[in-house]
Amino acid sequence: MVGYDPEAKCVSAAEAAAAGSASGLVTRVLVSPLDVLKIRFQLQIEQLSSRNPAAKYHGIVQAVQRILQEEGLAAFWKGHVPAQFLSVGFGAVQFMAFESLTELVHNVTSFDARHSFVHLVCGGLAACTATVAVQPVDTLRTRFAAQGEPKIYPNLRHAVVTMYHTEGPQTFYRGLTPTLVAIFPYAGLQFFFYNILQQFSKWVIPAEAKHAASMKDLLCGSCAGVVSKSLTYPLDVVKKRLQVGGFEHARAAFGQVRTYGGFLDCMRQIMREEGPGGFFKGLSPSLLKAAFSSGLIFFWYELFCGLLCTLKSPESTKRKEG
Repeated sequence: MVGYDPEAKCVSAAEAAAAGSASGLVTRVLVSPLDVLKIRFQLQIEQLSSRNPAAKYHGIVQAVQRILQEEGLAAFWKGHVPAQFLSVGFGAVQFMAFESLTELVHNVTSFDARHSFVHLVCGGLAACTATVAVQPVDTLRTRFAAQGEPKIYPNLRHAVVTMYHTEGPQTFYRGLTPTLVAIFPYAGLQFFFYNILQQFSKWVIPAEAKHAASMKDLLCGSCAGVVSKSLTYPLDVVKKRLQVGGFEHARAAFGQVRTYGGFLDCMRQIMREEGPGGFFKGLSPSLLKAAFSSGLIFFWYELFCGLLCTLKSPESTKRKEG
């Protein structure tokens, strides 16, 4: 049901936006702790190892214990309000754009809108559109998740006003370049592999096994997310480093801080000081998050679209009978 299907047209662009936003909302609540861990790891300059005494975080279990001890359980949902705005907005724009783009391909070109490569291109373009729309919220989410105690920003309004007056409006688009560079292949590959895995699953799971459809969507989405994230992860690290630029004073409690002059300068500094491994800091929680979030996003999206189609079916039946 992901993407335009001329043989089973059921969901409009507006309904795709509604289903996408609902799937983003539910998924964000469940994966927020992994997102906080990922961001903390990505922003740590020191090596993620217990052999480095200067490193605040060494691994997933140790980081969870330390965050619980120092900041409490609520810390795993730091920045949850802007994160929810991000998830709901991104999900709505991405799926609406994806459905519209695949329908456009069907109407104005000779390509099959259900082809995996069409999903690759349309998925990347849809994600770029959504990224530009929600980038300011993503920056706010990163700032909230990155700050320690005492908090620099007590609430969302204070954060927006403070950042605007002290750093200017451009600060809300910090890291946009690496974000767009990373999101096109990541989202494109995500839709690409999801489409391929769904086609492959038709050979494995009998068509009459409807009870397995939801688990199939979850599994295909999870695998697509892990593969896509693994291939594009270094750009995500650069994006997060750039997003906390100008926020160094709040990062002092977490270890060393750095100031980056831009995308290329950030990459050079990471390579020089941290080596190739620096581009893969936080990969473990990130892959866990990618597996859960991608799987759940497609699972909930397919489920909500199915519900919308079910709700519409009595009306369509009445029209046919009339």
